[in-house]
Amino acid sequence: MAERYYVVREDLLPEGILKTEQAKELLRRGEAATIHEAAERVGLSRSAFYKYKDGVYLLEQTNRERIVTLSTDLEHRSGVLSKVLGTLASSEGNVLTIHQSIPLQGMANVVVSLDTSNMAGTLTELSDRLRNIDGVKRVAIIGRS
Repeated sequence: MAERYYVVREDLLPEGILKTEQAKELLRRGEAATIHEAAERVGLSRSAFYKYKDGVYLLEQTNRERIVTLSTDLEHRSGVLSKVLGTLASSEGNVLTIHQSIPLQGMANVVVSLDTSNMAGTLTELSDRLRNIDGVKRVAIIGRS
């Protein structure tokens, strides 16, 4: 299933999500040195911070997000990784790093860090295009910076 994104008015969000963004802001501004300190200052558990941290962004920050980390599970067949990389290139994504695990039981995990600053389309569209490649079994966005 494709990842879906929503724009939600702040007053409708649960307290844990709001406090996560507040803690991230303290860390960005250097007003808290550690996640523990930032979470404590806003009254949030560290487990809640870690639960939401990679999925909560202010709308104005999303335009500045440039590096995305994708995790994919690929069948161990000739040409599958090449098609994935070709799809990333045709979307104007610039591959920064690639890490491929040793294939086990015919599957390999490939993690790609991608500069998306010039990318055509959305991450959801890119994920869908990757999922449609024969041999791609899973695609997940696991990080942004």
